[in-house]
Amino acid sequence: MYESMETRDDIFLTQLRQTAEKAVLEFIEASDLKAGQLLVIGCSTSEVIGKQIGQASVPAVAQALVDGILPILNKKGIYLAAQCCEHLNRALIIERQCAEKYGWEPVWVRPQPKAGGSFATAVYDAFGEPVAVEKIRAHAGLDIGGTLIGMHLREVAVPLRLSINQIGEASLLCAKTRPKYIGGPRAIYE
Repeated sequence: MYESMETRDDIFLTQLRQTAEKAVLEFIEASDLKAGQLLVIGCSTSEVIGKQIGQASVPAVAQALVDGILPILNKKGIYLAAQCCEHLNRALIIERQCAEKYGWEPVWVRPQPKAGGSFATAVYDAFGEPVAVEKIRAHAGLDIGGTLIGMHLREVAVPLRLSINQIGEASLLCAKTRPKYIGGPRAIYE
């Protein structure tokens, strides 16, 4: 009559993967993100399972999210930057090719679930040639669980609302960016 805990965990992880897939697909469409552009994602797996950020890092949850997100981004040619936690000063994990394209200098660190976070660790393990960098200027971002990704977005950030506003128990906040408006009353904007 009652499912085993293991079965419930499998169902929960499958639901997380599917929700992440749906959110990323909807976000790409809403933000008009293009191949070669960069999406930063900050994720608290603690918040996803309903705990306080930084208190219950869950590698299996991170892996389910990466399994839902990364194949879509790879297929569309969009780079992923995974924000590490405060213990690594919010460094970012990206593919070496992305660092070279944008001219970002790698730093020497490998994230772990309790120093960098489970999501950044899962992304590091999933990438072919992962590197950490200290700063980026991403074209768009997803914040899963209040991880504060704004410092890694280009100016000007524009909030986006999706039909999905949570992944698990974590709030989902989204932003795209646009160029700054400059000029005076005679300026014309497309």
